[in-house]
Amino acid sequence: MHRNKLSLVAMGAVAAMALAGCAASGDSAGGDTVEVTVWHYWDGTNADTFDAMVDDYNATHDGVVIKTSNVPNADFLTKLRASATSNTLPDIAIGDLVWVPQINQIGTLADLDLPGDVLSDINPALTAFGTIDGKQVSVPVSANNLGYIYNKTLFEEAGLDPEAPPLTWEELKADGAEILAKTGKPAFELFTQAGDNGEGLTWNFQVNLWQAGGEFLTADNSAAAFNTEAGKEALGYWVDLINSGLSKVGAWGELGKAEVASANDGSWMVGIWAPDPPFDFGTSTAPYPEDGVPATNLGGEQAMVFDNSPETTKAATDFLAWFLEPEQVLSWSETTGMLPVTNSVATGDEYLSWVDENQPRLRPYVEQMADAHARPNTPLYPAISLAFAQQIEKALTGDVSIDEALANAEQAVNDVIAKG
Repeated sequence: MHRNKLSLVAMGAVAAMALAGCAASGDSAGGDTVEVTVWHYWDGTNADTFDAMVDDYNATHDGVVIKTSNVPNADFLTKLRASATSNTLPDIAIGDLVWVPQINQIGTLADLDLPGDVLSDINPALTAFGTIDGKQVSVPVSANNLGYIYNKTLFEEAGLDPEAPPLTWEELKADGAEILAKTGKPAFELFTQAGDNGEGLTWNFQVNLWQAGGEFLTADNSAAAFNTEAGKEALGYWVDLINSGLSKVGAWGELGKAEVASANDGSWMVGIWAPDPPFDFGTSTAPYPEDGVPATNLGGEQAMVFDNSPETTKAATDFLAWFLEPEQVLSWSETTGMLPVTNSVATGDEYLSWVDENQPRLRPYVEQMADAHARPNTPLYPAISLAFAQQIEKALTGDVSIDEALANAEQAVNDVIAKG
């Protein structure tokens, strides 16, 4: 889930539908060629890089032609549903991680028969998310997470060491008090508004919930699990920040205006800000409680293969296996700034040397991947996220107590689950 202003909407709705058919076979000089259609919502550098990699694959693999099409993010699921009713599903759909359970209900997803060394190299939280009913229905092709971004100038004005960001909640509060006293600006931006989908608030809160030792849903996603002491500790942390003036209730986006000193924000912000930063900024791992554990939330895209035919399923799976080889993961990550989805690349000297030389602010995000969690793997998640955020927002505005907000959120989430 991305909260930046980069548009994921690009041209191509008509072209997307034109390319949307089930894979076709055609005659070529070498015999029958299997055509594999791919839908994704990337634009800009991401789309250009992906298309270039597809061109490379097509040039080096006989008998297969991969054809890509951009479908705007806002239309993606709608167009998939429409194509399912007309039997024109693409062979590969690449979309937001949290869409996987919903897409699994739209059409029949193949159980991806990838080489064992490929699957075992992927971050476990990402492969676990793609496992549904014992099938590996998706694999990650990109990753991001939430880490600490801060304004070094405001830290200096407060008399703090700009190279020593807070690593714990307690340090953040102590530094925040100095920042507020010396600069008059809040220390930490919270995502406090549920908005129309709730996910900004929910996926930020989940980080602190996990850090406090809690869980969002039960292991089988059958009920809310956050109304616990860990949930109270996490929500209490947010309410304390607001009540002390270190955070404010309001629209997201104040960090970029230098109106607040820091925030937990996505790894993608490094690439957005690095060419022309709004201020001198630093990054660190997401602060966690002294008696808690490091944790962050995973985002990114996953690839799914619709089981349109044996030929297209095999060709599509082979392409994804190629895309997840170290050489391709390294090239993709360096060019796009997305985090590697495989452990061998993420911890390898070649990638880490590139990070340290070209994008050192990415280093904390890369290191956090070992502590990253995936959101609940259920098609009900969007509705659950909104129901949760709508109730938690009331505690942040002071309309209800922490206990009441968690109890009300628990009831709202369980109602969504019960209704299916």
